[in-house]
Amino acid sequence: MRTNIDIDDDLMAAAMQGGQYKTKREAVEDGLRLIARRNHAREVLKWEGKLHWDDQPDPAAIHTDMLMEPRPAWPGSPEGAGQPGSPRKRSRHGSTE
Repeated sequence: MRTNIDIDDDLMAAAMQGGQYKTKREAVEDGLRLIARRNHAREVLKWEGKLHWDDQPDPAAIHTDMLMEPRPAWPGSPEGAGQPGSPRKRSRHGSTE
């Protein structure tokens, strides 16, 4: 959006020097971004003390029972037996059951 504004020359010079901007447009846009970020930060701070944070350092310690439904046992097998990854029993002759 094109806008004509009257900006203090000393303020613009200080901003251009402090931010190493190549154009006045870059300086103005960065200033607007800063204001927008500050407003977003204020919105986030409104949630302070209202959210529960689990600071468990180990991701494996997260209670997966809250995240996933329990996996049912395979039909016709005792709990956990015969599921993928479980070893099969071998008969005397070396074949699997």
